Amino acid sequence: MDAADLESRALTFSGWIPPELVSLLVERGRLDEVALQARGGDWFCARAWVAALAGEDRREEALAALAPFTATGWWRAVETEAGLLERWGRPEEAALRVRPHVEQGHTPAVAFLARLLVRQGRGGEAFDLLRPHVEDWSLAEALVEVTAGLGRDEEVAALLADRVEAAGRGDGPCDCRPVTPWNAVDLLAAVRERQGRTDEAIALLHTRTTTSVDNRDQLAELLARHGRIGELRAYAETDSHGHAAQCLAELLEERGDPDGAAAVYRRHAEEHGPSGNSLDLLARLLVRHGRVDEAIEAVRSRVDRPGGTDEWAVDTLCRLYADHGRAEEGLTHLDALEPHLGSEDVEPLRLRLRLLVAAGQVDRAVDAARAHPAGGSGHGASHLAQLLADAGRPEAAVAYLEQCRSVIPADLARHLVEVGRIEDALVAVRRPAPRTFPPFGGDSRPADESPF
Repeated sequence: MDAADLESRALTFSGWIPPELVSLLVERGRLDEVALQARGGDWFCARAWVAALAGEDRREEALAALAPFTATGWWRAVETEAGLLERWGRPEEAALRVRPHVEQGHTPAVAFLARLLVRQGRGGEAFDLLRPHVEDWSLAEALVEVTAGLGRDEEVAALLADRVEAAGRGDGPCDCRPVTPWNAVDLLAAVRERQGRTDEAIALLHTRTTTSVDNRDQLAELLARHGRIGELRAYAETDSHGHAAQCLAELLEERGDPDGAAAVYRRHAEEHGPSGNSLDLLARLLVRHGRVDEAIEAVRSRVDRPGGTDEWAVDTLCRLYADHGRAEEGLTHLDALEPHLGSEDVEPLRLRLRLLVAAGQVDRAVDAARAHPAGGSGHGASHLAQLLADAGRPEAAVAYLEQCRSVIPADLARHLVEVGRIEDALVAVRRPAPRTFPPFGGDSRPADESPF
């Protein structure tokens, strides 16, 4: 083994049992199989086996199980070993393990060591370690994190403010450079907030070019934390993403005003369409408060409008029908909607399968999947199998997958483990995924690519 090969395999799962399946083996009490695969060089199994050994305080055995991987210098293994050493009260050894990677400038290693130093009460060293790397977004983020409570907020703020100001220091009047790191404004606002300078933080966040990152909006969350409902409401009215509306609705619900929260979601869905998640969030809110019929009516009224058959809205409606004992009604409604969806598309099939299984019509669901071009292979087959398993029919899920023309090995293996067929699962997961292409001129999507 070498570090490059290990990293490639970790990213692609090539030749290894996928982490989800490893976790399932552990849950089913098959640690013996996990240990066997770990000794054969499977990293995901080794990681689970090491965790089990550490949980039993079998420290030397855990380190020995990691040794073949750490010997290559592979960062993921070194990081795991260092984490164990720190947990066992050996932080100096942990630091020694990661320092070679730090000296090579490996970003995750620098962040790991900085956090380790802070946990050992050596915040000043962590600051000095991270300070030269403020142009790296992840290390700048670590710098803000590890300096909390150190009394060095003004130094951190000065570093970040300089990065923000540097974006405007071009050679000419039209030379505008991007902010480096890209999250400098967000991080500077976070420092100002913890200094109690909330107005400055808000003003900074209003200057961002990107308002939402990873489905979160820092300004909306800041306003919600400080109970500035009026400002949050005004911001939500201008935010097309819907994250500010969600923050406002959640705050209103927490304060005992579900009607006000529902109104926020309704307004956003009306103004920005159902293609976001406001309509779905409205339905979930109403269901939480026992207003299922109102939730269905809210979504149905949107779907039944001319041009209202948006994929997200129809999906939400069918889920509501399926989850609340109205699957037959959902099937009837889907029949009426299907001409507007496109009968050859896979999306109506996915919705129909969910409703058929919820209605207890498993045989009809299987027949419908087999009859559809995308239903009996790849992700189409996996989708129905999961529906069958969720409905308490794991054996039916396995039987269906075994009769399909092609399946995703990891999905078949997961269902095989669920019914206790461990050896068959291991054979399946090592089977190459099929990549069957139709003749020229047909659908160019491979069989293992999701049609959904």
